[in-house]
Amino acid sequence: MKTIILGRAVVLTLALLSTALWAVPSQAATQSFKVQLSGAQQVPAVQTGATGTADLTYNTTTRELTWSLSYSGLSGPATMVHFHNGASGMNGPAVIWLSKRGSPVENPLKGQAQLTADQAKQFLAGDWYINVHTAAHPGGEIRGQVTPPSS
Repeated sequence: MKTIILGRAVVLTLALLSTALWAVPSQAATQSFKVQLSGAQQVPAVQTGATGTADLTYNTTTRELTWSLSYSGLSGPATMVHFHNGASGMNGPAVIWLSKRGSPVENPLKGQAQLTADQAKQFLAGDWYINVHTAAHPGGEIRGQVTPPSS
């Protein structure tokens, strides 16, 4: 009789424990956020009426970054679009092309990339920016600093 009661208690305890673990929300592996682009964020600033918005999703487990970027009001067609490594107010090298090299830049522009461990560290530190380049502004006409949400 004690064995049956003890066995039922163990089964009930395991059932309650598994239900409690199932009900606890898991830590989200993805972060989604927006980046606003403008000429004022360029270094040095660019006088332009152009604007842009990028919707980014970053998976902290797989280090996959996806984007959807749209822009309007540029002085001419976009010639290239990149993620650059550079803190706010600083210029830095291009690290990931968002547009295809040598092809017209699409609008909206969508894509994804697998970040290296070093790139992920820079990205999560807020040391990346998006830059949309044009013929009139080869250094970039609009820029947006990537500031991931706090975990």
